[in-house]
This record gives sequence, C-alpha cells and structure tokens, in this order.
Amino acid sequence: MKAIPLSYVARNLWVRRVTTLLTAGGMALVVFVFTVVLMMSEGIRATLVATGQVDNFLVLRKGAGAEINSGISRDQAAIIESLPGIASNRDGQALVSKEPVVLNNLPKRSNGKPSNVTVRGTSALGLELRPQVKMVEGRMFRPGTSEIVAGRAVAQGFRGTGLGETLHFAQRDWVVVGIFDSGKTGFDSEIWGDSEQMMAAFRRNAYSTIVFRLSDQSVTPQLKKAIDDDPRLQIDAKPEIQFYAEQSEALATFIRILGLSLSIIFSIGAIVGAMITMFAAVAQRVGEIGTLRALGFRRNAILFAFLLESLLLSLVGGVIGLLAASWMQTVDISTTNFQTFSELAFQFKMTFDIIIKSILFSLSMGFIGGFIPAWRASRKKIVDCLRES
Repeated sequence: MKAIPLSYVARNLWVRRVTTLLTAGGMALVVFVFTVVLMMSEGIRATLVATGQVDNFLVLRKGAGAEINSGISRDQAAIIESLPGIASNRDGQALVSKEPVVLNNLPKRSNGKPSNVTVRGTSALGLELRPQVKMVEGRMFRPGTSEIVAGRAVAQGFRGTGLGETLHFAQRDWVVVGIFDSGKTGFDSEIWGDSEQMMAAFRRNAYSTIVFRLSDQSVTPQLKKAIDDDPRLQIDAKPEIQFYAEQSEALATFIRILGLSLSIIFSIGAIVGAMITMFAAVAQRVGEIGTLRALGFRRNAILFAFLLESLLLSLVGGVIGLLAASWMQTVDISTTNFQTFSELAFQFKMTFDIIIKSILFSLSMGFIGGFIPAWRASRKKIVDCLRES
C-alpha cells in the first residue's frame, strides 16, 4: 500500500495550529488530571513503603489493622523481647522498641483547623531501628522527661510544633526540643516522645506496637513458629515494610479510583473535541482527499493519514499534560490516612510507568476521537470529492 508521507500529516497540523493547540490543550488538561492522580497514588505508596526497614519486624495485636487500635501488654512485650533471632546493638541491648501510639488533635498553621497527628512513644532503641531518621534541628528528647521531637512535616504544618514551642496534651505541657527528618517517609508526619512518659500521660497499661530487628532473615521461620506455639502471644508479626505497604493500599486505591473516574468523564469531552476538530479537517480538505485518491492513494492510506493526524494531535496534548504534571513533584501535600485517621504528608511521584500509562491514555483519546472522521474521509469517492471542492 502506498503510504501518505508523515510530513504531509504534520504540515496539516501546523497549518491549523490554532485549532491544533486548542484541541491539544483540552487533551493536555485531561492527561494532567490523569497523571496527577497516578502520581498522588504512587507518592502515598512510596512514602509509606519507605517508612519500613527491610530487617525490622513489627508486632500488633492479632486482628488489629493499625497501630492505634492495637494493644500489647507488658507481659507479652517481655516475652517478645526474649524471642529467638532478635539482633543486639553494640552495647548488647536487644534491638526492641516498645511503643504506644495515639492520635492528638492539633490546629494547622495555615487555617487553624484541627487535624489528627500521630504521637509515638519511643526510645533511643527506636531511633536506632530507624536509621533514616536524622535530627536536623535541636536534639533528641531526654528519657524520662516531657520533651518531644516533631517530624519536619508536622513542624511545618501544625501550630505549637516548632523548635522551642510548647504543646499541651494529656494533662501536661510538652516542650519541642528537636525537629527530625525521616527522608520523606511517614515518620515526618509524627511527634515522638519518651515511651514510658507517654504511657503514663495517656494512662495506658499496654503498648500499641513493638518493633524489633532480626539478626538474620534466615531465622524468620523459627521466630514465627515460636510466636504461633506460645498461647500467651495473640499477636501478628510481619516485616515492617510489608505492614506499611498494606497501610498505603486503602488510601492509594481510593484516590486512584476516584481520580480515574474523573479522568474518564473529562476524557469524553476531550474525545468529542478531537472528533470535532478532525471532522472540520475532513470538511476543509475534501479537494485534497479527492486529489490524493486520484494520485493513487488507496482508502486505507487516507484512513491511516487522518488517524495518524489525530494521534499526533493527542501526543502533543499528552506531552504538554505530562510536562505540566511533572512540576507537581515540587509540591508538598498532606491528606488523611484512612487506616490511622491521622495526617500524612507526601510528595507527588513521577515514574516511568506513569509516563507510559499517560501517553497511552492520551493516544487512546486521539484514536477514539479520530477514527470516525478518518473512516469517513477514507470512504469518500473521488468524483464526489472533486465535485464538492
């Protein structure tokens, strides 16, 4: 089959550049929404997954879906500390952190509206178990005191959480003595204080979670058997990275479904716009179509040329939409995590997979919008085209 040159197709788009840009702009807006939704979902997933460490295990009460509704007694915590395969630090201490986790309602700096912030009781061992956490301002809290440290996202987003400021909760004042950065993980959205002081202040007699490090991954089966065989331990122990991946699923899935539904609705308008543009192109170039047919180009060549024109139009819109969406990576945003009902700060994240999906989504709009006009152009008879011109 004799094909129509690509230069001819591109020239037609350039000749109608105003219409081309307007139509491509509509498609770009749809691709922008589609891409941003995927970036948001990926950003949430990446933030939470990166929160966990590969060598760490996290323990919750059996059946508890999140730290805030879990409870592990002191007796159970003592048994867990003696489980086989737990690593020790240089001082010979078992790398086990027993942590209460609660929610505290704090006003946002931007508008004063309250939102839940995760407050975690931890220790020097808890910090050792999380090497990604670094103090960037001030210092770590002293054990046995009402001192706290705030994650960078909390310090930036909530009143009373800046360095040197004081928060009042659980019937006492807590002084912020440090700000930490956890490398854009979920811990950036938390406040940390001494574990035993938090237990006393919130009048708790059970920990929410226990985090420990294995000396070797090969001891995992032995560890799980010891937990299953002990009737006193009604707990679930799983790799920390797996726990945080599961925490991201509900929120990421909701955002993805809602965003993709909106993208599909918006795409209908973009498809109609592309279809109108291509029908107008066909109507304006009836004489050209007749000439091409007279020169020996077959119907399939005409169909392919007009369809390619629509695909190029959608590709331009897709690239513009992707470029606009890529700037969202510089934006910090927060939302409520459905699993914990607390504020979670994250960044939009662009990946190669998202780029491919966005381009394919854009091309699919161009194909659907351009096929009918292209088919109509290919079905025109030479005589009718020359008569209408």
